[in-house]
Amino acid sequence: MSANAIAHDIELPAELREGAAIRDAFWLDPDIAYLNHGSYGAVPRVVSEAAEAWRRRMERQPVLFFQETLTPALRRAAGIVAPFLGVAADDTVFVENATSGANAVLRSLRLGPGDTIVGTDHGYGAVRNTARHVASVTGAALVEAKLPFPGTTPGAVVDALAEAIDARTRLVVVDHITSPTALVLPVAEIARLCRRRGVPLLVDGAHAPGMLDLDIAAIGADWYVGNPHKWLFAARGCAVLWAAPDARGDLHPPVVSHGYGGGFLAEFDWTGTRDFSPYLAIDAALAFYRSLGPARLRARNVALAAEGAATVAAAWGTEVLTPPAMAGSMALVALPFAVEPTREAARAMRTRIWHEHRVEVPVMAFGGRCHVRVSAQIYNEPADYRRLAEIFAR
Repeated sequence: MSANAIAHDIELPAELREGAAIRDAFWLDPDIAYLNHGSYGAVPRVVSEAAEAWRRRMERQPVLFFQETLTPALRRAAGIVAPFLGVAADDTVFVENATSGANAVLRSLRLGPGDTIVGTDHGYGAVRNTARHVASVTGAALVEAKLPFPGTTPGAVVDALAEAIDARTRLVVVDHITSPTALVLPVAEIARLCRRRGVPLLVDGAHAPGMLDLDIAAIGADWYVGNPHKWLFAARGCAVLWAAPDARGDLHPPVVSHGYGGGFLAEFDWTGTRDFSPYLAIDAALAFYRSLGPARLRARNVALAAEGAATVAAAWGTEVLTPPAMAGSMALVALPFAVEPTREAARAMRTRIWHEHRVEVPVMAFGGRCHVRVSAQIYNEPADYRRLAEIFAR
């Protein structure tokens, strides 16, 4: 077998199936309502098997694998996923998750006292913490644009960021799809704003690959990170970092290793010994995704998330907080009673819903209230949302 060969056979579903009919393609417990694809994804069986085939190959001769097989196999895997994302393979590297990719960019910045990083109050917590840390050790500051919520509009997002950016701003970082509020932000418009102001842009696209029809290069950002292990069905621990050719001069991985000084690919392709199988099995994930009909799948999931959220809101006597113009395959629904808007209280409510009702749905503390964020994926169906709706039905 050549170093570039992928060591598995992929058996795709015999026909297009959805809802309960396709649950057996996943490892999910068939007795639960799983409405939280957004947090960690759900890996299809064929993708798990593909990753396991790579692990077995590694264990047959570890030295040969790491010293001869790995690098060309990684580049081949990048060559498979990069065109799907609208970028070139040589501009794309694998990282463990979007947070790792964002760390690489944020911790490579050359900042000083008085400089600012601009984000939003809807940003993902781990990336916001990274920005705070980088600012704290350099004397810089994190400035968070407050986006109107509820009632968010694309124009209001751009206006809020335009007000926050000034002559001190050295980076803007925004989510493509916000985690706490499930909003699809207008990243292309934000990129145009940043170019006009002469400020580089990092897009945290953790949820975007597979949920959206994504063309990263067309957005116009300087860096983009995304998780194929969420909506693209990759094995868990598979993310990508894309960097524009002129945005790599000071860019280094969070873990500096033997490739230091050797360029973008050399530094990121090897940061030390680890399990690379989630990256190398990306072809199996893409094959599974494509077998479902990408445009059909995306449209179905957006419609199902909206329908499911409306079902829950109607039963609870509350409202859907995700505006249709900014909706993807997730939606936010207000709880029908007050819960202390803290992370701890939100987790306690999620635990209660799971243990008492066998419904997995995240509870998000945001904007002074707690909400549930429902997801829609190919294995979901309307009955899943009715099951959630019945818990607190009025």
